[in-house]
Amino acid sequence: MSAPTMLFLPSAAGTEDLLAEEVLRILGPEASGEVLRGGVSVEGDALTAMRLNLESRLAQRVLWPLAHGPYQNEHDLYALARSVAWVDWITPAQTFRIDTTAQRSPLQSLNFATLRVKDAVCDVLRDATGERPSIDTKHPDLPLSLHLTPTHATLYADTSGEALFKRGWRDAKGLKGEAPLKETLAAAMLAAAGWQGRAEDGPLFDPCCGAGTIAIEAAQIAAGIAPGLQRRFAFERMLPFRAHQNSWSRMKDAARARQQAPAVAIHAGDVSFRMVDFAQHNAERAGVAAFIQFKTADALQRLPPADRGVMIVNPPYGERIEPKGSRGERGPARHSREGFHAPDHAAGDGGGNPGEFFSQLASHWKRHYAGWTAWLLSPDMKLPQALRLKESRRVPMWNGPIECRLYRFDLVAGSARAPAAAAGEAPGSTAEA
Repeated sequence: MSAPTMLFLPSAAGTEDLLAEEVLRILGPEASGEVLRGGVSVEGDALTAMRLNLESRLAQRVLWPLAHGPYQNEHDLYALARSVAWVDWITPAQTFRIDTTAQRSPLQSLNFATLRVKDAVCDVLRDATGERPSIDTKHPDLPLSLHLTPTHATLYADTSGEALFKRGWRDAKGLKGEAPLKETLAAAMLAAAGWQGRAEDGPLFDPCCGAGTIAIEAAQIAAGIAPGLQRRFAFERMLPFRAHQNSWSRMKDAARARQQAPAVAIHAGDVSFRMVDFAQHNAERAGVAAFIQFKTADALQRLPPADRGVMIVNPPYGERIEPKGSRGERGPARHSREGFHAPDHAAGDGGGNPGEFFSQLASHWKRHYAGWTAWLLSPDMKLPQALRLKESRRVPMWNGPIECRLYRFDLVAGSARAPAAAAGEAPGSTAEA
């Protein structure tokens, strides 16, 4: 474990370059690695893996490579897994789990491939100790990740355990039926906007905060709170990391010592009293309630909380776009509060018409938010047309399997429409960056 290896940090598609920049900030400019499709590889040792788990806001996991090689069938996978010195990683009294992913693998059954790797781990332990470890699909001591390409297999130890978007503050019960924005995606939106909580970045405002994920993530960034301080990691139970327990304690102590009061204000609001209460509860659990000014208000009516600043918005659809005080029955919301589905601008239900909402939102911004910068994440490639605003940048991002764009709008007083939009045509888009 003392020798460096090439750790792999998977990330959401479209955020790889942002993750590479974050890794350099965490490890320093001397860090050596490579930007790959779907993540970043970086050279490091056990302390590096621990630090990345504690500090990374964009990585989904920190994976430690155990074996890599070509394969043609499940017998090759068994042989590859048997090449690992499993007695260095797990005892017969501990548990493990294998998660398998594949890209165009020629194998007929991923379940059988997983079973053969499981057999290899158990056989190595049984040959060495006379006993075998057990499987625990929920809370294993050693979570393993098997990834198959068409020709090669890589077996990793997942040092994170639970995905890193689980910061440890979100209420496990949550709100029934909610699909909140993942913390890693909220952090990617902030990173793409260049907002780091510095005084020169200006205030941050989310007028449609939902469960509060964007505002909470921003407050933790501004306060210097490491994202992993409130949770546990799988490496804390892994044999090779036991020699580094003192280093891990010092690492967490140093992270706590750097916390500070934010240099900028953070504002959030929502038209739903219920959601604002829920967001405030989440902020309390995350330790940042004192740093966020929540307010129940309609985004179409709320005036700017400062002369200038940055808005980061996950636009709502369905019931949360209905203006405060409106009456009549509400149909079920078509869209989760912090989820993404392509809206139908022509259709409306009891929750309101998304196209009308965006048109009114843009008009409100042009009247009151001159000097602000707005970043909106949406799967709707015609969102600028719906807003009648010309984007200055669009950044491809994926929310799980859903392709989205993070649009930047530099707000000025009056109309910012391109001439083509005024004639009823879709405005041209800038090059994607």
